[in-house]
Amino acid sequence: MHAPVSPEQADLNMEQQLRLVWRRLKKDDAPWLDASAMLRRHGLRPTRQRVVLARLLFARGHRHVTAAVLHDEAMRARIPMSLATVYNTLNHFTEAGLLRRIGISSSITFFDTNTSHHHHFFIEGELGLYDIDASAVNVAQLPVIPDENEVSGVDIVVRLRRTAR
Repeated sequence: MHAPVSPEQADLNMEQQLRLVWRRLKKDDAPWLDASAMLRRHGLRPTRQRVVLARLLFARGHRHVTAAVLHDEAMRARIPMSLATVYNTLNHFTEAGLLRRIGISSSITFFDTNTSHHHHFFIEGELGLYDIDASAVNVAQLPVIPDENEVSGVDIVVRLRRTAR
């Protein structure tokens, strides 16, 4: 049995693993490199950038991240890549079905690792995005759908503001 690991130690371990991936560690040397297999299953070539970003995104369970946050995580792990590369990779992951894009405004977009049907709370001023189970929301009626169109989904973002106490 393994001893419990603190969140700080877990982050340090992941940073070390990511640096090894970045330095082209052979796949046989690292059983935790299943990010490559996941990318291949979704039709994506597992480049170093994609593998590293997939590990950052998916190693901690379901998350909501912006491109800037993910870029900062890569930089803290001493994995050099441009913000444009992060955006492009997130868009490729979204197109492949690995992520869901949640547009909050013209300048704020989150990427959600939970691709199941659900909705979100957005806390203004904190850039916090939290899941709402789909069964907790009841949409009574949709507007008339224009001809030659069909509903592909309904995404609800409930915007919250902290009250002063």
